[in-house]
Amino acid sequence: MSTTAQHLRTDAKADTVPRSSAVSVQHVSKTFRIPQEQYHTIKERALHPFRRRNVDLLHAVEDVNLEIARGEFLGIVGRNGSGKSTLLKCLAGIYDIDAGAIEINGRLSPFIELGVGFNPELTARDNVVVNAIMLGLSRRQAVERFDAVVAFAELEEFTDLKLKNYSSGMQVRLAFAVAIQVDADILLIDEVLAVGDAAFQQKCFGEFERLKAAGKTIVFVTHDMGAVERFCDRALLLERGGVVDVGEPVSIARQYNELNFRRIRQEAIELGGPQTLKDAPVAELMRGRFEQEDGQPQFEALQGEPCWIRLEVYFHADAVDPVFAIALQDRRGGTAFAASTQITHGPTGRFKAGTTAVVRIRFENWLAPGRYQLLASVARDAVVPEAYDVREQISSLIVHAHRSGGGAVDLPHTFEIS
Repeated sequence: MSTTAQHLRTDAKADTVPRSSAVSVQHVSKTFRIPQEQYHTIKERALHPFRRRNVDLLHAVEDVNLEIARGEFLGIVGRNGSGKSTLLKCLAGIYDIDAGAIEINGRLSPFIELGVGFNPELTARDNVVVNAIMLGLSRRQAVERFDAVVAFAELEEFTDLKLKNYSSGMQVRLAFAVAIQVDADILLIDEVLAVGDAAFQQKCFGEFERLKAAGKTIVFVTHDMGAVERFCDRALLLERGGVVDVGEPVSIARQYNELNFRRIRQEAIELGGPQTLKDAPVAELMRGRFEQEDGQPQFEALQGEPCWIRLEVYFHADAVDPVFAIALQDRRGGTAFAASTQITHGPTGRFKAGTTAVVRIRFENWLAPGRYQLLASVARDAVVPEAYDVREQISSLIVHAHRSGGGAVDLPHTFEIS
């Protein structure tokens, strides 16, 4: 590796002088070369051996600087294509870096991509042992911890089944269970947890709490702003490979949503959309979250119990009867529930510039078990409301149930049989 690009790892337990940083990232860049023309057959390559191939350069990560303290829970957020996963793979050593230096002080356990490191032709038992050894355990330790791994993954009945016969959700559970059993100092976790079902996701979130309390360093890539605010000590926002900001989770979540809305506004301008999207915003969604009746944040709920959503909207200009709306999206992106003041409330009143509206929505929670993302908007009142602001994935809620009918919702019902 060149002197301009270094990827160093040291065992924190072997250091004679303690270091304050678990991870140090200094001026790191990673660029991919994408050929404009590709050879699909050997014959094509043989016929044109000296043809010059033009390439496009994709600057996935550009001049990133970051220090992650020991025991810190850091979230990495950004839109699709912003470089989040690439940066995580650089930290894990999966990708070589083109410039800069990365120093890892401690044992690293990456949980980055579904199926990486697994052999589909081997059984779960063999895969667990092999992966645990690769992550730093001795063979004896790997065998001793096998039962704990499969118990956490809830796969006791499938240990001798080849991995190629596992579903994606089963593979996620197994991979995560291995990652947390290797006594790593630093865990790298990508958003692949979204593949698991709601019950397992909640189990993983509980494990996050345990690892955080144990002083582990965790780097977590996600689109879930609710999870960022819930777990992270700090968050990093990336856009087009560069650092936008590093700071408090609430501030980073707000900036992330602003970037998303800017994209919506730009698309509206390009497509000749409503004038309200082209002008300076009249209203801005500052915050949205699920909460309990007493106003405390809520991250999980039992089916059948009422839930509340709180929105805070700041008005930059006077507005008359703005329309407030929310939608809950399931993990497949479908809308499970939507509500709007235009339909169920009517006129909302006049709001002066410089004031903040607090909107609270109560609903009976008969959602099917699963994880739901909150989408919120504020718009100008019209036959077809024109958006002032739209925010996606600003909070999440995991719904539990004692039993489920298998539909999108479990509506209260009775049977009459004669």
